[in-house]
Amino acid sequence: MENQTEQLYSVVVNHEEQYSIWPADRDIPTGWQAVGQKGSKEACLAYINEVWTDMRPLSLRQKDA
Repeated sequence: MENQTEQLYSVVVNHEEQYSIWPADRDIPTGWQAVGQKGSKEACLAYINEVWTDMRPLSLRQKDA
């Protein structure tokens, strides 16, 4: 479709430091918070790929430390 505005997303993170994306025009679900990164789906996923280097939940990383 032409003239369709590209969907913007926000990068969100939960208490276990697990990342996801969420449509920027919707309320962020309980248990998640925005990290301040917004953009296209591809840009947000690229950001997550760069910063989320250890996929293990925080509680498991702390246990293994």
